[in-house]
Amino acid sequence: MPAPRLLGVYLNDHLAGATVGTELAHRMVHEHGDTAYGSELRSLATEIAQDRRALLRIMAELDVPARRYKIYGAWLGEKLGRAKPNGRLLRRSGLTLLIELEALRSGAAGKALLWRTLLTAAAADPRFDRDRLEELRQRAERQMRTLDSLHNRAATGLLATPEPQPRASSAARSG
Repeated sequence: MPAPRLLGVYLNDHLAGATVGTELAHRMVHEHGDTAYGSELRSLATEIAQDRRALLRIMAELDVPARRYKIYGAWLGEKLGRAKPNGRLLRRSGLTLLIELEALRSGAAGKALLWRTLLTAAAADPRFDRDRLEELRQRAERQMRTLDSLHNRAATGLLATPEPQPRASSAARSG
């Protein structure tokens, strides 16, 4: 069986990450819900929130208390992360979507590793539902594929379009 203190720290760290992912996914739906990415983002946001609730249920079943300071810290960190400089004063940069998709992709990869780790622990601890953990692991893998597809589409749309070049001055052209 896993060491209770270490398991508690590990699960709470992932809960903090799940909190950030849930907040970020919901904000992305708000920002991009009416774009070509909207349907997939809505599905992802729903699943990410469900995964967070699944983690909370697992923690309750294992009698691991959720550390509120980590949850609130993660929530606040996600909000503060919105204030990062992006080269624009009042509006979002086109790169914001790419960065946010990359953040969600990193979170999905971490989540897949969480479920794999718990599957390993389940070999020695009958409190774990192996079938449910396997479903969650597979869903995280699907989420990574979806996020890879969204990222590729966004990168192609953003980076394949040449930016307008500033016009050279007449002195530089004759020079």
